[in-house]
Amino acid sequence: MNKRILQTLEYYKVKNALSQFLITNQGQQQLQKLLPSSQRQQVQDWLNETKDGMDVLRLDQEIPVAATQDIQQELRRLKIFATLNATEIYHISQVLQISQNIKKFMADFREAGVDFRCLYTLADQLVALPQITERLVQSVDASGKILDSASPQLQQIRHTLQVTQQRIRERLEGYVRGSSSKYLSEPLITVREGHLVLPVKQAARRHFGGIVYDQSASGQTVYVEPQSVIGLNNTVQEQQLAEKQELQRILQELSDLIRPYQTELRQNAWLVGHFDLINAKVQYAKLLHATEPLLTADNRFNLKSARHPLIDPQQVVPNSISLGTDYHNLIITGPNTGGKTIILKTVGLLELMAQSGLFIPAAEGSQVAVFQEIFADIGDEQSIEQNLSTFSSHMDNIINILRQTTTASLVLLDELGAGTDPQEGAALAIALIEAFSQQHCDLMVTTHYPELKVFAYNYVQTINASMEFDQQTLQPTYRLLVGIPGSSNAFDIASRLGMPAQVVERARQLQSGASQDLNAMIQSLEKQRHNYETTTKKYQQQLKEVQQQQQNLAAQTRHLQQQQDQIIDQAKVKANQLVDKSEKQAAKIIKQLRELQAKSAATIKDDQLISAQTQLKQLRQERKLQKNKVLQRAKKQKAIKVGDDVHVDNYDQDGVVIGKDKKGNFEVQLGILKMRLPQEQLTKIAGAQQDKKQTVSRHRTRTSLPLQLDLRGKRYAEAMADLDQYIDAALLANYGRVTIIHGFGTGAIRNGVQKYLQSNPRVKKFAYAPANAGGQGATIVDLG
Repeated sequence: MNKRILQTLEYYKVKNALSQFLITNQGQQQLQKLLPSSQRQQVQDWLNETKDGMDVLRLDQEIPVAATQDIQQELRRLKIFATLNATEIYHISQVLQISQNIKKFMADFREAGVDFRCLYTLADQLVALPQITERLVQSVDASGKILDSASPQLQQIRHTLQVTQQRIRERLEGYVRGSSSKYLSEPLITVREGHLVLPVKQAARRHFGGIVYDQSASGQTVYVEPQSVIGLNNTVQEQQLAEKQELQRILQELSDLIRPYQTELRQNAWLVGHFDLINAKVQYAKLLHATEPLLTADNRFNLKSARHPLIDPQQVVPNSISLGTDYHNLIITGPNTGGKTIILKTVGLLELMAQSGLFIPAAEGSQVAVFQEIFADIGDEQSIEQNLSTFSSHMDNIINILRQTTTASLVLLDELGAGTDPQEGAALAIALIEAFSQQHCDLMVTTHYPELKVFAYNYVQTINASMEFDQQTLQPTYRLLVGIPGSSNAFDIASRLGMPAQVVERARQLQSGASQDLNAMIQSLEKQRHNYETTTKKYQQQLKEVQQQQQNLAAQTRHLQQQQDQIIDQAKVKANQLVDKSEKQAAKIIKQLRELQAKSAATIKDDQLISAQTQLKQLRQERKLQKNKVLQRAKKQKAIKVGDDVHVDNYDQDGVVIGKDKKGNFEVQLGILKMRLPQEQLTKIAGAQQDKKQTVSRHRTRTSLPLQLDLRGKRYAEAMADLDQYIDAALLANYGRVTIIHGFGTGAIRNGVQKYLQSNPRVKKFAYAPANAGGQGATIVDLG
């Protein structure tokens, strides 16, 4: 892309605005090198990066880039086998830390199933060196200091140094605060030649012994290192020297540690800067309320509600502009200061932004082309004295543009042909438009010449456009009207400003017939457009009213449905209350039946009682719950089907569903028994809970049901009823053998037991117990 267009369209101001969001030196360097690309794939890749960054932002996240320094100097020093200082090592440590953070950040998104176009590919190029990173982090800090944790030796040296210095200070403070303070010029501790010393009076210089390091200008004070701390100070000197040597060794070790990874460090530094640039593009797009432009395969663009990015958003007027589909030449006319030049600059600058991978301030779905070159001749009008030089300058620029234009070029010409005789200028402008059209490029031209309006109406692939002008206020609206040529409105403006009516009328008479006809045509078109817009607004208002009525009707329908559901729900509540009352009465009846069963020989089976209960429960009406995904999911999980393991609540036993009848009852295999039960008595056993519940259930059943039944002392009817219930329970508990104790007595209960066992098909065999287990007073029963 030629440099002149970047300057003309103020592309560098966009880059300056973008730079405010960068926090790394590498990012700033990449922004400085950033230029619009004419390679479609490169442009799409850049836009993909920005799109991914916007997706991260929509998830309330941001790529974790932190401020870093440029490490190129450090890498050059590593290359010549130099030893880096602590600050340089920290810069490299920072790049490694940020690279590691970005990789983890992207890995979390990948694990969560977030789809990105290219960020994962970029993150995969980062080289993580976790062990080296950890070593650098524990060795240096942001201030360039080598930490105690850099090595055990350094930690020991510094500890010894700190303890020794503390002992020296304690001894000297003893002199300052003790009886020897009278020999001091001042009660303080100072430093001379790296040694802690005391300011001693000249007359008492021998009192402390030791070494004199200095004296005052007056000679009244000497600075003495007392004899008692000389040894300690020597230790300090030794430890300081050892510390210096250890620090140098550590720096050498760290430099050698990272030296083999120069290529990886350079790549990581570039990628960190690139992620920083992506973040900056995202923040700038957020500031502009920009959207992703869609790339077209040919040289056409369709900008919807496009805004100039450098104009105050509160003042800029959006315009929709398209070129390259139905027409390739757009000729814009209209009064001065109406916004014609801004239209040209908006189109050109948005194309440059898009071809740099930036989102553009336009509506969703806007399309842009990827031009090989964008040319422009845009400049402010000059004074009369400068007309000749201005015209020559413009012509020279346009000639150069014409020589370089190809089919993949966008040409923007402002006030084409201005600065010379109007007739000659108009003729030259028409000839230039024809010449550019023969190059099959996309062309946008602004002009005041009425001849170009007629030319655009008749010339192939060319269309008129104008900047709207409010006839009532005599002010521009800055709206672009495609398909309608504009007029200068000079007569109307002059009349509104107070020009005498006879002067304005005389000017109209002097205007050529062709110009009058053209202006009349333009006014007619503008009137038709105004009527069309008025009618459109009317229809839009009617459509809005109809939509509002539809919404009101829908709301009323929902309200009626809610009322209906509420009435039905209330009815079900009342019905359930009646059923609850009936169930209580049924329970009372069942209790009475059991009491009768215990007192008589009549036998009422449990399954008959359960069936009665089930029929009563089926009278209940289920209430329609509000839509709740959690409840629906839970209900779905609890749904019972053939093959499921279930728990039978009434018998406290586990079984398997083996069938289902037309009435909705389930056939359940309970050990050797098959029972037909309603769903209300069944609870589905899921997964790992199944084994646990079965184990608990069996344990509870086996411990609650004894292996023998004692019928001694009972009446015959009561004994037979207990025997029947006990055999059923033993079968449910999967007992293989039980003992019935009936005693000797009259033999009535013993005979009744044997008669019952003979008639029960679930009894495999029975016999009297051995002599040592009760003999004929008990019967052992095998169940199967």
